[in-house]
Amino acid sequence: MGSGSGEVVKMIYDLRFANDDLKSKIAFIFPGQGSQCLGMAKGFYDRYADAKKIFREASDTLHLDMARLCFEGPIEELNLTQNTQPALLTASIAALKCLEQEVSIKPQLLAGHSLGEYTALVACGALDFKDAVRLVNMRGRFMQDAVPQGIGAMAAILGLTREIVEEICKETSTEKSIVVPANFNSPEQTVISGHKEAVERASNLARDRKAKKVIPLSVSVPSHSPLMKPASKKLAKELDGIKIKTFNTPVITNVEAEPLLAETRVKWLLEKQLYTPVRWVESIKRMRQEGVETIIEIGPGRVLTSLVKRIDSSIKTINIEKPEDIEMIVGSKQ
Repeated sequence: MGSGSGEVVKMIYDLRFANDDLKSKIAFIFPGQGSQCLGMAKGFYDRYADAKKIFREASDTLHLDMARLCFEGPIEELNLTQNTQPALLTASIAALKCLEQEVSIKPQLLAGHSLGEYTALVACGALDFKDAVRLVNMRGRFMQDAVPQGIGAMAAILGLTREIVEEICKETSTEKSIVVPANFNSPEQTVISGHKEAVERASNLARDRKAKKVIPLSVSVPSHSPLMKPASKKLAKELDGIKIKTFNTPVITNVEAEPLLAETRVKWLLEKQLYTPVRWVESIKRMRQEGVETIIEIGPGRVLTSLVKRIDSSIKTINIEKPEDIEMIVGSKQ
């Protein structure tokens, strides 16, 4: 969790009753690719029938053993983009279902980082889980097929502002070799994406401009860059056959960093999301503007919690990635 255990118990107790009285606003956020790990959601699977049901639905939809993939791997198989995306979605929704079974906490807003936006759309009722699992599996395939192995790259730049990184990308892009900001993760962390050579040029220039760190990412797919436009066209065709239902909670989208309730705009935003940046900093700030005081990250890892703290340290954070995290909330009510 985001704080010491004693402090977290008090914080959970406070938010439970503040939420009941509508004095405090709470948001749920869901992780994206990079948060996967072997064993994710196994604790939920072992203890909750609802979690088993979610894993079974994912397995039946994709004709693979999702529990084996998530719990046993091998990691190389789990890390395949077309597997990672439905696996993370499944693990996160399993955690959410278990949380909902034990505790009544009504979020005022939802959001997810890249792939996590699909989880948020399932959580708000706009997307059926089985449709979402199939979609993100296809999304992963389309992304992998769009750019041959070794052509694309991504890197995280730490210690430079968004504006400086944007300028670096402009200076190092050419007509045939482009690099763009892909994820605005925190005020001093921006991920860049594009052709491998352009990403390398931008990385070198970032070092020259005194970046604290430049970290090449272990990915072959240049996500959230124009190189993903062929994948977005294929995804659009898949989305045509999907029914988007009424939202029960607004979702702050990656593309616009604004609350979304209009189901008619979902497909266009998911298509555009593939080749435009994740505006995570703006999304969290927008939550704060809406009065959100506590953000609960649901699913594997604590990546987003760490980013939230760097964006606005006044926001309280909680992680739900194992049953013990739910037990702490339940215990705080007694």
